[in-house]
Amino acid sequence: MRITEVETKRISVPLKKPFKTALRTVHTAETVLVKISSDCGRAGWGEAPPTAAITGESLQSIEAFITAVKPKLIGESLLQYERVFHLLNRSAVGNSSGKAAVDMALYDLIAQQCGLPLYQLLGGYRNEIETDYTVSVNTPEEMGEDAAEYVSSGFTVLKIKVGIDDASKDLERVREIRSRVGSGIKLRLDANQGWETKTAISTIRAMEDAGLDIELVEQPVRAGDIAGLKQVTDAVDTLIMADEGVFSPSDAFEVLKQRAADLINIKLMKAGGIYHADTICRMADFCGMECMVGSMIETRVGITAAAHFAAGKRNITRIDLDAPLMMAKDVVDGGAVYDGKIIRLPDSPGLGITDVLSE
Repeated sequence: MRITEVETKRISVPLKKPFKTALRTVHTAETVLVKISSDCGRAGWGEAPPTAAITGESLQSIEAFITAVKPKLIGESLLQYERVFHLLNRSAVGNSSGKAAVDMALYDLIAQQCGLPLYQLLGGYRNEIETDYTVSVNTPEEMGEDAAEYVSSGFTVLKIKVGIDDASKDLERVREIRSRVGSGIKLRLDANQGWETKTAISTIRAMEDAGLDIELVEQPVRAGDIAGLKQVTDAVDTLIMADEGVFSPSDAFEVLKQRAADLINIKLMKAGGIYHADTICRMADFCGMECMVGSMIETRVGITAAAHFAAGKRNITRIDLDAPLMMAKDVVDGGAVYDGKIIRLPDSPGLGITDVLSE
């Protein structure tokens, strides 16, 4: 099974409402799709959304990377996939989202060749997972209304974006949401690097003292500040999760070695795809640390790959794959199926994606 073609195309899908975090505001999901064809007539799909504030990539840079790596992949046999992934990951420094798009298309083809759904090839731990739903950062009143709406739709875990302005406002936001949804709903906070170390400690402690029952706080400090992350982790009772601070297995090694966080959020767009994401998950498992799988603003192409990865692994205990639910329309045929908060994986080989429509 040799690679015969690598193709890309751009698509753009509007969101139902703006997605706001401490790092950016998104109105439209723009992304690069990858289709890799083989000499046995099969095709694998991948996706890379530009997230310049996190990965440093644009639509143009993603396409340029894939164009550059294409000649190295054409003619390669996927029966020698260790060689192929080595070629991909050594082809350029960075470009993690571009690598992820190619990586997931390759895994799609490999699983198809094996006649297995990808989640089974990756471990087969389960065939369905439960996602949270993200509440974008806005006024406390608007966030409370959004949270109540999502809970009424059946979601029992909410991810709350904070860190965009004064931390006292974040306390108001969380108080309002907790008062609107009651005590039976899990709340996860994501500061997206928006706090300084001392601010993070004082804010989280204030939430603990107020009895707001926060399950975890994700990336409270700057991505490169491992010492600050550890200081927060050691100073509070609430679980602390590393996100933007962990792209590669070497990043994960530092967090694990220093026990700088309690959890790691693995995103294929940060890890460069499933190949290195699997390494991060295994490292964390060996060290007794659980993981979440999250995403950028991706269509069901990238989300299906992430869902297969998450479903395959026992050590992935939390899921944040709600991006397709935020989109005004669906452009993907096949793939992961949403039933409210539940994501079910298809039994067809590979990702189970049959086509991606033009928007």
